[in-house]
Amino acid sequence: MSIVVQKYGGSSVADPEKLRAVAQRVVATKHLGHSVVVVVSAMGKTTDQLLALSKQITPQPDRRELDMLLSTGERISMALLTMAIREEGEEAISFTGSQAGIITNDRHVDARIIEVRPIRVQDELSRGRIVIVAGYQGMSYKREITCLGRGGSDTTAVALAAALKADWCEICSDVDGVYTADPRIVPEATRIPRLSHEETQEMAESGAKVLNAQAVEFAKQHDIAIYARATSGPLPGEDPSSDGTVVQRLSPDASGLVVAVAGERGLFLLRGELPEAGALLSALDDVEASAKQTQIVRTGGSGWRVSMVFAKENLHQADAVRRILRDQFQERASLIEGFGAVSAVGAGINQDFRNTHRGQEALSGLGIEELFTSSLRSSWILPDDRVDEAQRALHRVFFGTGR
Repeated sequence: MSIVVQKYGGSSVADPEKLRAVAQRVVATKHLGHSVVVVVSAMGKTTDQLLALSKQITPQPDRRELDMLLSTGERISMALLTMAIREEGEEAISFTGSQAGIITNDRHVDARIIEVRPIRVQDELSRGRIVIVAGYQGMSYKREITCLGRGGSDTTAVALAAALKADWCEICSDVDGVYTADPRIVPEATRIPRLSHEETQEMAESGAKVLNAQAVEFAKQHDIAIYARATSGPLPGEDPSSDGTVVQRLSPDASGLVVAVAGERGLFLLRGELPEAGALLSALDDVEASAKQTQIVRTGGSGWRVSMVFAKENLHQADAVRRILRDQFQERASLIEGFGAVSAVGAGINQDFRNTHRGQEALSGLGIEELFTSSLRSSWILPDDRVDEAQRALHRVFFGTGR
């Protein structure tokens, strides 16, 4: 019997009525002859509410205790969905990430999966049960509860799909696939039927909310096809790309075309002029500060110019970073908030300067601070309150819409 892994996001399990709808969809999948594993996120805005609650106790929550707190959200969802499936007449059982065999490194808040041992999941599937797994969480090799970071339920689903040798992994949300831009910001955005793992990962790194970057990286490593679909939509048919987006291994496309535009808010920009960069990098490692983008350039003589971009949601030690900069580097480095980013993504888009030039012109007058490029992406750093306007401008230039 084929195995299918389905993941349902927070908006899909936000209340009892939606949980019952998901239960019916899961049971329908089971009735098609599949063994089904379901990964769930926390209900609605539960994770945000728990994080806000912790900040009412302390402005700098301990990372271990934060994981203990945030991991409870998915446990609520898994138990309630299991109850709903049983009400539909099917046998189901719920597991936490650790019970499902999700083994991570020893990093809290943004742990990475290093191994999956799905023995209990396989045992229950062999008994004909539907298995519900709490996403976003696992257990470190030190037997500590860990969380995988924002969007980590996607990673849980793909990792389980790889370990179970599933036929596919279905990521269900309130959007019917991946679009050329966020349709809530750019109403003219269109659905993309097929994407490569590489392009999708770059989109996720750029702030696109449909799929998690680590999950796509995992899918690429294990050659797993991801079906991004709407929870309210039909089950995948013969051509899953007809009403969703299929993310899979595709032949390298060096056409240089922009396939999507993405935006991200809540960024910090660290800038410094330092005699050497090693001390700064070591100090940032000490507080587990992980940058999204880093540029270190030698200036005249022996100095170095440093520019780093951090996501606010992952920089839980912002005050500690500021203290390090003040105490160790005085006025030579600073951490500034209030920034966002907008990106153009596509294989080979920077094989020449045409796309960068077009993007630069489209964003002129919007307060560009930095530009980072790779073979698949150009990202412009600009004021946080100009991100939506910038996405519409880029989409209009590359797709002819986005007024």
